[in-house]
Amino acid sequence: MKSISRFFAHHVFRPLLERYLASERTYRYSDFTIKILPGVFHPAFFFSTKFLLAYLLEFKLEKKSLLELGAGSGLISFAAERHGAVVTATDLGRKSVENLILNKSLLKSGIRIIHSDLFDKIPVVEFDYIVVNPPYYPKQPDSDAALAWYCGANFEYFEKLFSRLDSFLHAETKSLMVLSEDCDLQRISAIAFANKFLMNKVKSSKFWWEWNYIFEIKRM
Repeated sequence: MKSISRFFAHHVFRPLLERYLASERTYRYSDFTIKILPGVFHPAFFFSTKFLLAYLLEFKLEKKSLLELGAGSGLISFAAERHGAVVTATDLGRKSVENLILNKSLLKSGIRIIHSDLFDKIPVVEFDYIVVNPPYYPKQPDSDAALAWYCGANFEYFEKLFSRLDSFLHAETKSLMVLSEDCDLQRISAIAFANKFLMNKVKSSKFWWEWNYIFEIKRM
């Protein structure tokens, strides 16, 4: 049954979705609306973003510093700001950064936006929260849009993430990552472990054909 569901997802649902997302769209969440530019990960059609956001909002974010890596359209960043967080949103994709700037203007937001490959352009500072909905398919991204899906043929995204993460944490930082059962969880956990981190599963939820998991990343 799982193989049939995944075949439908990749060969029927995804092509239809890509055609729909070829034009600019809007998405309303709670009491605000954001724009989604073509080529940018759309939170309405992928459960992971909303799943991670719902978990994040269980915490008191008032006056807390928050970093979102790979923010895309910025849904998590803007929602966190509306709950009192002081937000830095980053992305490597130029279209995503353009989308963040557009939504920041539309919402009259004060978030800080940085065009960065993970931590490369972020000044070293310890955040209270770090959240990431990462790419995880092992293939080299060949376009701006592909950055949301592919982590490099040898999981270079995760090698870089875990090798730099420690500099941005303090003792009480909550570092949260959402992943799907469709990814190589064992490989990603091994990369974390090699960099002296443990990935503790804190929440699970099934959406359509796959399970999604939220992990809290902790120093060993």
